[in-house]
Amino acid sequence: MPVNLSRLGSANAYDNALSNLSKRQTALSDLQENLTSGKRVVRPSDDPTAAAQAERSLMRLSRIATDQRALEVQRNTIASAESTLGDVVDALQQFRELVVSAGNGSHTPAERKTIANQLQGLREQILGYANRTDTNGQPLFGALASATVPFTGPTATAPDYTYNGLPGQTATSETAIVSSLDGESAFMHQPARDGAYNVTTSTIPVGRTLGTGNVSVTDSSQVTRATYKITFGAVVPGATAGTSSTSYIIEEIPATGDLPTFPGPPYEVGPFTVPDYPSNKPVSVLIADQVGPPAITGMPGLSLTITGTPAAGDVITVDPNPSIFSVMDDAIRDIGGAINANAATQAVGQAIYNLDIGMDRVSAIRGQAGDLLNRADRITSNQESRSIQLEADRSRAEDLDMIKGVADFQNQQTGYQAALQSYAQVQKLSLFNYIS
Repeated sequence: MPVNLSRLGSANAYDNALSNLSKRQTALSDLQENLTSGKRVVRPSDDPTAAAQAERSLMRLSRIATDQRALEVQRNTIASAESTLGDVVDALQQFRELVVSAGNGSHTPAERKTIANQLQGLREQILGYANRTDTNGQPLFGALASATVPFTGPTATAPDYTYNGLPGQTATSETAIVSSLDGESAFMHQPARDGAYNVTTSTIPVGRTLGTGNVSVTDSSQVTRATYKITFGAVVPGATAGTSSTSYIIEEIPATGDLPTFPGPPYEVGPFTVPDYPSNKPVSVLIADQVGPPAITGMPGLSLTITGTPAAGDVITVDPNPSIFSVMDDAIRDIGGAINANAATQAVGQAIYNLDIGMDRVSAIRGQAGDLLNRADRITSNQESRSIQLEADRSRAEDLDMIKGVADFQNQQTGYQAALQSYAQVQKLSLFNYIS
């Protein structure tokens, strides 16, 4: 029976063995690299889809880190602004306490001047707070503009203080808050919105009193920036025995750039008559919606009560305060210049009322700063949650399961060692080794 014999060359066996050893060595090296780096996907060619997912997660994580760095700068700026507003409130409270003390009837004019000097120091301190900058030299209350010094003044012409910023505030986003507060809303006044007016009287001699209450806004749509002067006429006997009668006119002085409401010049309305009030008692005059020829309101949208004993030539000036700094300057001037108790009482009453308006504005903006800081905390919390989720997505895409990786490495190592041993045995199967 014939026998078929085939012959295998040893070179072919050696090549196959070396090829298998090389593949096993490469696989073992790859597993070792995975274990060393802790990643399943070391290069995009390992798993293109997973590599793309990991890259997207890393980009988003990088963007979150950038947003958080910017947010931290904004948070620090707003925190500094909130702290500064707290300093402003404290200084205004000290200012108010000094103003109240100036109303003591036992003070002499010299003592009131001393108090006015103390008030001047506080006013300068508060103006410095309003122009404070952050660590980058940017104003804390610059709003939408980049003026280095937001508030300038006082000047001899109206307005005495100017806000050099652009009023308003940028909107917050999902990842950022504003980087400065609206100084205009905090420190500047608007007649229609705030009703901050300083009312002063001409010199009233000792033995006679004449003062006013505070200006109230009755119709903000009619309020302008004008100044008003109320001048009393002669006091004459009234129609009834034991009574007196007087009259007054109201002069309007429009703000620069505004058109006058009163016909003119001299832009006056009146005279308005105050009839038959008891001659031996103070009179109370309410100026509100007074209509006179040619049928217009005396002080549009405003009301004011005057009490005391007026005389011919007495003048009461109603002047809008464009800023909290104007309020303080008026208080310093009127208290320091008060020559008697009547003038001091009028100055103190007006200053306290207008200071309270200004403190309310500052406190409101401080509350907004607190809301912004709370929002920054919420943004940070949301970004941290997103970072955790994105890190988990990245880890699932490219990180190595270490337990599985170690097991695969050990299996591959065992296989590689077995291949080496089998190769060594194959080398001994040479015919020359058998002959020898």
